Amino acid sequence: MRFLYLTLALAMPVAAHAEMVVSNRTIRAKEIISATDLDMKATNASGAITNPQDLIGQEARVALYPGRPIRGSDVGPPAIVDRNDLVLLVFNRRPLSITAEGRALGRGAVGDRIRVMNLSSRTTVTGHIRPDGQIEVN
Repeated sequence: MRFLYLTLALAMPVAAHAEMVVSNRTIRAKEIISATDLDMKATNASGAITNPQDLIGQEARVALYPGRPIRGSDVGPPAIVDRNDLVLLVFNRRPLSITAEGRALGRGAVGDRIRVMNLSSRTTVTGHIRPDGQIEVN
């Protein structure tokens, strides 16, 4: 009988506690996260980030509240292009290179794909954000 209870006790799931990164203040969406904004807390949230270095310099995509674990989908790289920014559209097909002025219709970070309105033709195109803030159109 003792063996049966021991076997049942070992088969039951146990909640594991680990150190997770939490915010120590309310961080609004679009704010850049710094080391002073973060604390560690023992909790058992799945998908929560455990290394504060993964968050420092990232941008909050949603509001982060004090004491709540931060998930990977809650943060991302900082946006370098905001909606309605004037940007340079670049089309490169050697030997042809075309540039035009555009207005960003979305917000994004380096490598993100956003829609941009060409101000000359009033057409909407899609391109990837370069590190210099230009939009590369295919």
